[in-house]
Amino acid sequence: MCELLGMSANVPTDICFSFSGLLERGGNTGPHKDGWGITFYEGKGCRSFKDPLPSFESEIAKLVKSYPIKSCAVISHIRQANRGRVCLENTHPFTRELWGRSFTYAHNGQLTGYKSLTTKHFHPIGNTDSELAFCWLLSEVKEKYPTKPKNMKSAFRYIAKLCSQLQAMGVFNMLLTDGVYVLAYCSNNLHWITRKAPFGKATLIDAEMMVDFQQETTPNDIVTVIATRPLTNDEEWQKMNSGESILFRHGEVV
Repeated sequence: MCELLGMSANVPTDICFSFSGLLERGGNTGPHKDGWGITFYEGKGCRSFKDPLPSFESEIAKLVKSYPIKSCAVISHIRQANRGRVCLENTHPFTRELWGRSFTYAHNGQLTGYKSLTTKHFHPIGNTDSELAFCWLLSEVKEKYPTKPKNMKSAFRYIAKLCSQLQAMGVFNMLLTDGVYVLAYCSNNLHWITRKAPFGKATLIDAEMMVDFQQETTPNDIVTVIATRPLTNDEEWQKMNSGESILFRHGEVV
């Protein structure tokens, strides 16, 4: 299956350290060699980098790894294809506009019977179960909320309920963000960690790389990282339960 990586922070933060560990799993320490992608939010805008090549071999991934783009919301994905061919249009994350905002999504897992999902307002470009599920999710949300709701938390609660319906079709681990909130939904394998003062050191599992966060942060920084599997071997990651959803905003659990 694929692997996910997400970040929610209260100040613009780069994800170079975590991404350095994830990209190793894309063809080096892991089998996820069928493409990768990452989306960074900056205000109302977002920038995406994608490549159908393995992240371990991708020159674009090496650029992202060394280029400290600072963001408060990030979603990344490395793919092990099981639905849809290996190509750029099938590479996560996927992004669509809703209520004048860019919603970005990535999925880990495999669904059955997903072709029965009807998409009224959004349509897939590629042919993966993941993108079709995303289009269905947003179509259902737009049906319930034709205009942006005053309480965004209620919209994300509704999305979490829709995720439970998709989980009934198979394995559905998911990250979704509008650039402010980051929603994590776990079907069978998703972990998270919140880093805040007092900061310590961390060492990657998949690469010989260590960072002292105390030297890279201020006492007010709060950064949460979500990943399919823990990326470091000397920190305490929280494992989510099956069917559990967590909504993050500015690095903290809403």
